[in-house]
Amino acid sequence: MVRVAPLAPALLCLFVLAAAAQAQPAAAPDAAVSTAQSEAPPPPPPAIAPVPIAPVDVTPLAAPDAFTTAARDTGLPPNLWRGTSLQVVQAVLPLLAERPQLGAAGALARRVLATGAQGPEGALQKPELLGVRAQALMTQGDPKGAAAILAHASGLDRNAQVARAAAESALLAGDDPRACAIEHGLTDGRDDIYWLRLRAFCQAIGGQAAQAQLTFDLAQNQAKDAVFGRLMVVKLSGAGDPGAPSLRNGLDYALSRNLGLDLSTAKPAPAVAAALTEGDPAEPKWDVSGLAPDLAPAANAVAAGPLPAMELERLLDAADTRDPKARARAGAAALIVEPFAEPLGPSLRARLAALPVAEGKAPAGRNLALDAAAAEKRKGETALLALWTCAEAPAAGLAPADRARIVRALRRAGLEADAHAFALEGLLALK
Repeated sequence: MVRVAPLAPALLCLFVLAAAAQAQPAAAPDAAVSTAQSEAPPPPPPAIAPVPIAPVDVTPLAAPDAFTTAARDTGLPPNLWRGTSLQVVQAVLPLLAERPQLGAAGALARRVLATGAQGPEGALQKPELLGVRAQALMTQGDPKGAAAILAHASGLDRNAQVARAAAESALLAGDDPRACAIEHGLTDGRDDIYWLRLRAFCQAIGGQAAQAQLTFDLAQNQAKDAVFGRLMVVKLSGAGDPGAPSLRNGLDYALSRNLGLDLSTAKPAPAVAAALTEGDPAEPKWDVSGLAPDLAPAANAVAAGPLPAMELERLLDAADTRDPKARARAGAAALIVEPFAEPLGPSLRARLAALPVAEGKAPAGRNLALDAAAAEKRKGETALLALWTCAEAPAAGLAPADRARIVRALRRAGLEADAHAFALEGLLALK
């Protein structure tokens, strides 16, 4: 028997380790690769092309001017004054602030003045136009519209014209403290006669009798006013007969009201009359049912839509009569309604040209400007030029030729409702 010598302990250990290594399966190469890949950073995402952003047109808002604030919705566009001459505005607005217009002209004036629209070029440098616009609205019988635009006015202490309109508006509304606060805060033009009279009134109702007397004396020495004088004398003394109330303006109205006078016994100015009336100004209505038989068909046709050529021909036939009065009336009516007529043939054009109706009173240059404004559809300027002629018309009213030109211009400019109003008013005025 062969004996095997026992292995040394160290050699035995090595033998066991080698056997264990042979028993373990070899690691797969793919697992090593997978482990390496899991430790690697992720690949970057695919590039995305930037989305183009369309440029945005930013239109800066125009600064507010004397015409930006609306008194109410009038149906007229926000570009009402585009292209309008500032010189025309400066010529016509003071006329409307002084002279009330009736009928169709008054309605047109109120609509144009109440519209909120960016003013003509250069209006931003003329802040005093806000006061003239507000005063014109009051004169034309819309004190509530004036109050609406003045509610947003700034710088009343520095602009006596705007401040006066605001004070008058407050007095017409019965807000005497507001009017007195405007007077007290004024720094420009406070020694003008209007402000002296208002200051005397405010001091009197504020219990400052001595100061009120001094201010009243100063005002009367500067420009004596008999009506204001008799009312203030009673207010200051607390005794005596003040006489009849006065409703010439907001200050007279406030003083007469403060004295407890019967306001119904006085004839009010348009602004005061409107202040005493509830609601918005009443717009005129044109009832053509009472027109003479020779004018009624044409008037009804104008009120309904385009004027048939046959109706114009009937008026031209009547204009050939021997009766001078009937001839003049029919000729004037033909001119007034012609802008609404269907396209005229050669014969009707010739007969229209032969009408012996006299030219109107408006200057030739203004007529040319009116035609040009209407042709370019400058609504605001067309309206003001028409109102200029109305404001300077004689007491008898517009001449038929002036009215016919205004009707044509208003219709051509796109002021259709106003053109109808002027035409129907003119037919009703023919005798």
